[in-house]
Amino acid sequence: MTAHSARRRISAAGAALVAGALLLTACGDDGDSKPPVDKSAPLYAKVPEKYQKAQVIKVGSDVAYAPNEYYDSDGKTIIGMDPDIAAAISKQLGIQLQFKNQSFDGLITSLNSKRIDLIMSSMSDTKDRQNGVDKDGKKAGPGVDFVDYFNAGTSILVQKGNPKGIKTLDDLCGQTVALQKGTTQEEMANKQQEKCAAAGKGKIDLLTFDKDTDALLQLKQGRSVADMNDFPVAAYNAQTANNGGDFEVVGEQLEAGPYGVALRKDDTQLRDVVKEALENIVKSGEYTKILEARKLTQGAVTQIAVNGG
Repeated sequence: MTAHSARRRISAAGAALVAGALLLTACGDDGDSKPPVDKSAPLYAKVPEKYQKAQVIKVGSDVAYAPNEYYDSDGKTIIGMDPDIAAAISKQLGIQLQFKNQSFDGLITSLNSKRIDLIMSSMSDTKDRQNGVDKDGKKAGPGVDFVDYFNAGTSILVQKGNPKGIKTLDDLCGQTVALQKGTTQEEMANKQQEKCAAAGKGKIDLLTFDKDTDALLQLKQGRSVADMNDFPVAAYNAQTANNGGDFEVVGEQLEAGPYGVALRKDDTQLRDVVKEALENIVKSGEYTKILEARKLTQGAVTQIAVNGG
């Protein structure tokens, strides 16, 4: 299972608003600048005093996971779904959320040691993370709280036009499927093998590779009928490969679970105001516009939950 698997355009005017807010929040991820606060923002008064004084909320993120968080072509500006949503939260709080690039495996440690204030990094809300339990089931820390804002599961990616008519996992029986080895998608495909056999259908010819780019090449060249990947990544590949001419996503997400903003257990006031900010942008429609801009509406939530994973 890969690290990210485990963690599990709008109108011109709308795009300009999102981009403008994004530049304020995501530039200079390792800087210590203190941008001006907006005391007239809807939720400024509810922001903990220490963050009002700091004039910035530091966001830890592993900036290597397009389309959710990645560097723009200038190599400096952090863009993606998470920075877009963070920009909208910033407008609600009146205090800028400033991204800091870090290794995914060290994010929770950085959070609990107060080097960062929250995490937005396509991190799946799980009971183990809530309870501070490591991969071996041992207590490894105090755990974190999550404010859930997106659902992500596995998606099936096929050639543009879906020439084989693939819609569900059952349609993969008797077919050749290429994907990245060691992922949750490989586990899912192996489980599907049992269902294919029980249904008396042909076995899946599974081709696995170290990199998903190699699996996508097999699909592009017609040597497989499908690739399987995390929904946001699959959607991004469908949008960007050959300017959207190579692939498309079919069917619904499989085994979807929530991404959450992670916060320290004792930082309940910040947790609650972030939750309220997210609720506000959902109600206003700004949340939907952000997801529409990146063609990620299939992962939208209608209610913001705390520790819903």
